[in-house]
Amino acid sequence: MKAYDENGENDHNDETGESDDGGPGTGARIPLPRASVEDDGRALPGAAPVALEHQVLTSLLGAWALAACSAPEAAAVEEHLGECDSCADEALRLREAVTLLQRPESLDLDPALRTRVLEGCLERRPPRIPVPDWAASYDAETARLDALLQDFGDAEWHAPVRLRWFEDDGAASRRTTVAGVIAHLLSVDGTVAVGLGLDDPLGDITAPSRAPAARTEAYWRASHYPPTRAVRAPWREQSHSIVRTVAFTGDAGGMPVSYGDFELPLRDAMLDRAFECWVHAEDIAEAVDYPYAPPSARHLNGMIDLAARMLPGVLAARRRAGLATPGGGPHLVAAGGPGRSLRLEIEGSGGGEWLIPLDSPGAVGSADHEVAHVALDGVEFCRLAAGHVPPAEAAAGQVGDREAIRDVLFAAAGLSRM
Repeated sequence: MKAYDENGENDHNDETGESDDGGPGTGARIPLPRASVEDDGRALPGAAPVALEHQVLTSLLGAWALAACSAPEAAAVEEHLGECDSCADEALRLREAVTLLQRPESLDLDPALRTRVLEGCLERRPPRIPVPDWAASYDAETARLDALLQDFGDAEWHAPVRLRWFEDDGAASRRTTVAGVIAHLLSVDGTVAVGLGLDDPLGDITAPSRAPAARTEAYWRASHYPPTRAVRAPWREQSHSIVRTVAFTGDAGGMPVSYGDFELPLRDAMLDRAFECWVHAEDIAEAVDYPYAPPSARHLNGMIDLAARMLPGVLAARRRAGLATPGGGPHLVAAGGPGRSLRLEIEGSGGGEWLIPLDSPGAVGSADHEVAHVALDGVEFCRLAAGHVPPAEAAAGQVGDREAIRDVLFAAAGLSRM
């Protein structure tokens, strides 16, 4: 066995190269590593085109368009394309066809991305001050709308939008723009902000009343007209401030929030604002021809429940205005007692059943006094309550007292406002 020193030289060989056993000189049996062009700075050799016939090169065009040729074949094809016009045209056509085979990737963010990321984070580490359940739908819907607005250009911000609602048993509407809709949400969300002790977005602007329509019209008149994309920043900051503030309220969701001619407890006001945010986000998405999904089933159920709880009061107001059928005498009862009821069955996402007392807002719905049954899809019912579907056209399964059914459907539409 040969021994080598640290320099890799055989210390048993003499200067003539003969081995120590008298054999011919063979040098070291472990050769030095081969030098590479990558080690000495020399340029790597390029792929030389191979000499191929025209027919062969033409047959390779499909593989070249798919980047499936070897390096020499690709070099030969590309050299040929500079000389042959017919093959160059065919290669261009094939390259364009390849792009059609690839699935286009949208650059738009998924509106649900923020929700999924937050859910994943919160599963690992719950927040020290979580958002109350009754405010979660507002947090989610404002985040979804903000994601929709993220990449809007000037053309989208000034796209025409028609706000629709139901008033005096007829359709009503108001024409504005995408920026005008955000200004509307900013103004009306301000009623919740004021109730929480935050700044009023109207500032020094004086509105004739706290009613949502009055606040919106006052803001529109006083602001730069028409509203521009600049309205997004204050709306976004206000929604974040509202969510942060309610996170510190604990169980104080019963605090009243004034809408001018009526009040809602804070927990219901947050549901109301989430509902309107979703409805107007759909208005905006329709204006810019962009798909927009309904809220999650849990949040949709909360919105439907709020509408169902508000129906008896709207029925009573319509009855006082002579717009609804007078209550049935034998079943008209005092507050807290069972009375004539309509069973409202909501199918699909966010579904459930609610017994709606017909004769008194203080009465209790009773299955024993059920006089009618109405079945509606959850999203369809919400669009009815938003004034986007006329009561006479609501796709509903109906059984029982026709006048009671008509009164409830018209009362549901009467929940809407600008």
